[in-house]
Amino acid sequence: MIENQTIKKRVRDYLVQATFAGHDKIKDDSLIFKEGYFDSMGFITLITFIEEEFGVKTVDADLVEENFESVNAISDFIIRKTP
Repeated sequence: MIENQTIKKRVRDYLVQATFAGHDKIKDDSLIFKEGYFDSMGFITLITFIEEEFGVKTVDADLVEENFESVNAISDFIIRKTP
């Protein structure tokens, strides 16, 4: 199983690269949608990144804000979905 800190780093690196925000801007608890880093199109690319990077398949029931609102939430989601 992949370590939580490794997941967080990879997710944070992706978010920084995709949004052009500085590493100091996106924290583990930053609300990436409410703070304006991502919109609905960004959400689609985020889902694609998670599926490709971590081999996690998402279903419609997974597509709720609570699973993707921050680096912490995304990491927890990936851990739950990883066999």
